[in-house]
Amino acid sequence: MFSMAVITDEVSQDLDVAIKLAVAFDLEGVEIRSVWDKPPQELNETDIDQIRGKTEEAGLKIFGVAAPFFKCDIDSDEAYREHLEILRKCIHVAQVFGTPLVRVFAFWKQTPLEAYWDKIIDRYQEPIRMAEGEGMIFGLENEHTTMIRTGLETRRIIDALGSPVVKPLWDPGNEVCTDDGEPPYPDGYNHIKQDMYHMHIKDAVKDGPDGPECVSMGEGDIDYRGHFSDLIESGYDGCVSLETHWRPKPEQIRKDLLNRPGGSEFSELGEEASRICLQNTLAMLKDLGVER
Repeated sequence: MFSMAVITDEVSQDLDVAIKLAVAFDLEGVEIRSVWDKPPQELNETDIDQIRGKTEEAGLKIFGVAAPFFKCDIDSDEAYREHLEILRKCIHVAQVFGTPLVRVFAFWKQTPLEAYWDKIIDRYQEPIRMAEGEGMIFGLENEHTTMIRTGLETRRIIDALGSPVVKPLWDPGNEVCTDDGEPPYPDGYNHIKQDMYHMHIKDAVKDGPDGPECVSMGEGDIDYRGHFSDLIESGYDGCVSLETHWRPKPEQIRKDLLNRPGGSEFSELGEEASRICLQNTLAMLKDLGVER
């Protein structure tokens, strides 16, 4: 059976609030993105020690560091050097937390993808050497604002990179938000099912009032009941981490904040939203015979 977690800043910038919610829902752990208005690469040693101490005291595991690595312009050498430094810092944070997982991306979207294919592979060679040397795993997330947006594209780039340290971090909600994606389940998922290392869950609709938008878990276009059933039947024993990305108010999170999550404005009303999404998720699992 898979473990469940929540990304902390989807609940609050106050780690204590996020931990309290995780414990209340009997989650196995959390995933770290921004804490106390600091992204992971800006956490100092005192911050890191406090996060580790608070999660350990609550009996929670840290399942990964949700780094913003390679959310940048692929053609900028300056951005490339900056992001290598971000990666070094996030690897250190992950090692102190006792997790091998650092979430990564594949650069801001440029078209056509094929014109940048070789450059993506080239840009990843040094990061892969770093990960191999430190015993880390890169969870490459499909993200609709980047050049690797879908399950199919994730499969292609991971196979092309050919490194055991790069694994799929599957986000079905992001596939919904692509203009040419497949149904996330089963189609998109089937491309990466064989070696999926980690999973983010959020629900979304493709045809919202202003285009694709996130909604509460269970109310969107994704067949999560079928997806969860598949995870259970296939014996997936990794982590499913809630990335809420929805807020219970008429105005949803601004797109620029969704593209670069973090900080107090992003986390506003996150506790209430994440509570609703966890309730809905656990209700789906209960329908499948899973009691938590």
